[in-house]
Amino acid sequence: MNPTASLMCGRHRLDLSYPRVMGILNVTPDSFSDGGRHVALDDALRHAERMLAEGAAMIDVGGESTRPGADPVSPQEELERVAPVVEALVRELDALVSVDTSCPEVMRESAALGAGMINDVRSLEREGALAAAIGSGLPVCLMHRQGEPRDMQQAPRYDVPIEEAVADYLAARVAECEAAGLRRERLLLDPGFGFGKTVEHNLRLLHRMGRLSELELPLLVGMSRKSMIGKVLERPVEERLPGGLALSTLAVERGARILRVHDVAPTVDAVNMTWAVLKEGC
Repeated sequence: MNPTASLMCGRHRLDLSYPRVMGILNVTPDSFSDGGRHVALDDALRHAERMLAEGAAMIDVGGESTRPGADPVSPQEELERVAPVVEALVRELDALVSVDTSCPEVMRESAALGAGMINDVRSLEREGALAAAIGSGLPVCLMHRQGEPRDMQQAPRYDVPIEEAVADYLAARVAECEAAGLRRERLLLDPGFGFGKTVEHNLRLLHRMGRLSELELPLLVGMSRKSMIGKVLERPVEERLPGGLALSTLAVERGARILRVHDVAPTVDAVNMTWAVLKEGC
């Protein structure tokens, strides 16, 4: 079980003594499964409101697509997409908002607007990101990846077992963050399913995810609607929910404390049912 029972996320305390669900809110025109659906502010706000009503503990707002093949956007464009949404979610819904960004400017502005967490697929490696994260005072999720979105799925390979590669990378990033002054108790880890990994890598990584629990930090996992489900089950994006629920259940059993998903209500039920069984053995 994770040693971190709770996280201070700005004004919110996030209880991690049991698994929580994070609702995905992409305000991008080109995300792989819901691009363009929530670009308008009112649409984004209503969708977030629904996810919170369905049991999401937090909303993860992203303004730059990180799907395979995606091109980067400028800091200004990302900020223009994200800032109004963060501000509205905090002001109108008092939501715990996570911001899915690698951009220092977006981190700083989002924290000033009341965001409660930074979720960075590049693990604060972009120039200025580590300093911005430290200055924000917020918890940060560090994710493993190989390559950048535009090329990460072009024949990914590893010289050691995938779980060891991921654990070694994340341990090194944690050490670097701590050395710079970002306290360990503010960190979460994401294995990065689908980010520079084949289907076989992803399946083995989930099977061996207990290896990451040895790092003794809360684990955030995102597999919702991803191509690993489509390739195993031969299902298009809109038919991947049952596979995603199975993966969420397995992730919780292997120590995940936050599940990042598109389909909140069914995932909350699956997670809560899984936890009802697991806690009997605690």
